[in-house]
Amino acid sequence: MAQDEIKKHYYTISEVAEMLGLTSSLIRYWETEFKEIQPKKNRKGNRVYTEKDIEHIEMVKYLLKTKKYTIKGAQESLLQGVEKVLKEKQIQETLIKIKGFLLEIQKTL
Repeated sequence: MAQDEIKKHYYTISEVAEMLGLTSSLIRYWETEFKEIQPKKNRKGNRVYTEKDIEHIEMVKYLLKTKKYTIKGAQESLLQGVEKVLKEKQIQETLIKIKGFLLEIQKTL
C-alpha cells in the first residue's frame, strides 16, 4: 500500500498547519472566531483534527485568503451555508486546474 493511500483518523495541529500552509497560532485563532472549527482534545489536552475539521479550516482559509473576506464576512458567508462555500471552493479549484491545463497546451503550440 502506498504511503499516500494511508489516511489517519486524527491529525495534530502542527500536521494540519503544515498541510495547509498555515501557522498553528493562526489555526488556534480561527478556532475562537469560527464555530465550525471545533477540534476534539485527547487525554493530554492536545487538539486532534479529523478530516471534517480540516475541511472546515480549508473553507475558512479559502474565504479569508483567496476571496479576501474579513472575518465577519467569512462568518456571515458560512452562516448562509457551508455547502455553498464548499461548492464555490471546488469550482475555483477546478477552474485553476483547467487554466493550468490550457496554459500547458498554449506552450506546446
